[in-house]
Amino acid sequence: MKKNLINFSMFTVFLLTLFGCSNEVPQEFDWSQLTRVDVQIFTGENNSIETLITEKEKMLTLRELFAKIKWEQNVKAEMVRKEDVKASLFFTYDKDMPERIFEYAIWFNQRDKAATIIDKEKNALGTLIKEDAQKLKDTLVNNKKSK
Repeated sequence: MKKNLINFSMFTVFLLTLFGCSNEVPQEFDWSQLTRVDVQIFTGENNSIETLITEKEKMLTLRELFAKIKWEQNVKAEMVRKEDVKASLFFTYDKDMPERIFEYAIWFNQRDKAATIIDKEKNALGTLIKEDAQKLKDTLVNNKKSK
């Protein structure tokens, strides 16, 4: 009986070591973990307006829109002009750990009314179609409350 208890204890320690707590930050996040968005809107050569979005309704809209982005991976994209908006997305996956931030550069295209999004960290190029792009623009750009 004592031998079985020792074997069980050793097995338990092995499992805890194998599957135990990890402080590694996940590479992908659930959109429900998006807690705030810092927005920098570029209005001219060296001018910008900064806003912070935390309102529940706007956060729900942004979660839905960012989840709809169609991504092309391993793309080294560069645009001719400066981005219209830089969005910093803050994800909280554990209350005891710091937030994880993802930054996106966003261009709103006048010609086709779509949006182009670049994630430089992941070398990814994303697009949103006309209706979703306009909704994203309305939520980010027309939210001009200064910090």
